[in-house]
Amino acid sequence: MGTTIFLIRHGKTEGSNVKRYLGSTDVPMSENGIEQIKRISSFISAEVLKRRSELITPEHRNLQALAVTAVYCSPLSRALKSAGIIAEAHNLKPAVIDDLRERSFGIWEGMTFMEIKEKYPDEFEAWANNPLKYSPMGGESTIEVRDRAIKALDTILDNHRLNSEENIVIVAHGGVNRVILCHMLGMPLENIFRIEQDNAAVNIIEFWDKYPVVKLINGGPVG
Repeated sequence: MGTTIFLIRHGKTEGSNVKRYLGSTDVPMSENGIEQIKRISSFISAEVLKRRSELITPEHRNLQALAVTAVYCSPLSRALKSAGIIAEAHNLKPAVIDDLRERSFGIWEGMTFMEIKEKYPDEFEAWANNPLKYSPMGGESTIEVRDRAIKALDTILDNHRLNSEENIVIVAHGGVNRVILCHMLGMPLENIFRIEQDNAAVNIIEFWDKYPVVKLINGGPVG
């Protein structure tokens, strides 16, 4: 077994009771979101301990399998705050990677789903039907998001040997996480909305040599 990545979506943000395309807008995490991430931090620690019990034998001396060894995150405050909570539990500081930021939604930035559907009905339907072919005016395309997100992922993996049995946390956003998971699963990008990413979602990806195995999608503690 090689590196294990815990791919996390940030906790709930202020005003998240109304569904909006926040995108690159920097909205702070709510108190509810902070509590979500605290539970996620405990969940990750428990998963690492479970993994340790499976890996560590009298002949096995790789101490990197005992704990989280690095935390990476988007620069947006909701992701940075989430990453900080998780990193603190392991005496780490999160490393910010700009390419993990959420996509820009252009003219839709900050609008609610209903506002977009009412003001741009045809465009919204095109986006929902095939987000690979259509992007909001002034925003990033799905291909652009994929290219930078996978570049960030490759950078992270290059920082950690694939056979090192390290545990790495990446805290990003719903759109970025979906793109990464599609890449890992070999799914067509036009199907990104078939993958759910709730606030504080946990995804677990294990690498066997250089081959990824997705062990969990949109998981985590209940509540």
